[in-house]
Amino acid sequence: MQIVKLVSRLLASHYRDQPQLAQSQAYAPSNIALSKYWGKRDTKLNLPITGSLSISLAKHGTQTQLKPIDDANHRIYLNHKLVEPTTPFAHKVVTWLKWVLPAGLVLEVKTYNSVPTAAGLASSASGFAALVQATNRLMGWELPDKKLSILARLGSGSACRSLWHGFVEWYVGECDDGNDSFAEPLPYVWSQLRLGLLQISTENKTVSSRQGMLHTVQTSTLYKKWPDQTTTDLRQIRSAIVAQDFEALGATAERNAMTMHATMMAAWPPLVYWKPESVATMHQVWDLRRQGIPVYLTMDAGPNIKLLFLKQDQVVLQDIFNQLQVVAPFQP
Repeated sequence: MQIVKLVSRLLASHYRDQPQLAQSQAYAPSNIALSKYWGKRDTKLNLPITGSLSISLAKHGTQTQLKPIDDANHRIYLNHKLVEPTTPFAHKVVTWLKWVLPAGLVLEVKTYNSVPTAAGLASSASGFAALVQATNRLMGWELPDKKLSILARLGSGSACRSLWHGFVEWYVGECDDGNDSFAEPLPYVWSQLRLGLLQISTENKTVSSRQGMLHTVQTSTLYKKWPDQTTTDLRQIRSAIVAQDFEALGATAERNAMTMHATMMAAWPPLVYWKPESVATMHQVWDLRRQGIPVYLTMDAGPNIKLLFLKQDQVVLQDIFNQLQVVAPFQP
């Protein structure tokens, strides 16, 4: 099995057959891709068709605690509730644990998301990033960041970007085994940059990101243009970050998100994550720009909207959007 071989190579010089701690815990932030990946060249290894570049959501993310237990099966808790082993969430977690843990080691996994689960706010990304870091500490692997990022990617593609705060780039890679597809933080700080979270809906998505990507790649007539477009967008966003050119950053990130959703809508049957409130909010943002307020939007696979703006416009936007949760990614 390809995944087992990859994990064995990653852990080869770090492997331990017993936990080194009685318990461990870790936190990882959710992340929002400014230049997105949508589509995989290998679905089992979570290898993307394109690279991507994200920014973290600071204190919005996942806290995970691990403890070995004397039981036949792993026990998974999400937001203080025991999760049935037959659910997709528990299945994904248990599958990942089986890949990396020595046979016979059973864990209690307690994870808490401070963002809605499966609602397009990257809870799976922060969840697997926190799980990877907590497991690394529990087992005493002392893995380098590259290997941690690859292990996180196996659980959820965008999780490879959630190991860090700030700007993070995920390299598309070329190797069939995925050994060169990992993320790294970018060394840039933008203290005035702000993100605004607008929760349109906290309901679970009816179509997961994993299913949505596959459906789009297989059926969308527009998808063939996506890889070249997002590669260009990524390059422009990286340049905008270096120059701290907010207009270029916001406009390119918004175009990238709208293009991604256009590929979904051109799939058959069409894939639409938006709610009526999502569309109304988009028009509100575009009206604000026409009025001279520099605010841009981005969306992942879900109905919720994220705003990009600068600190100087925070008060105005909070007055307009009463439920706006403001994130300062570079503030302690």
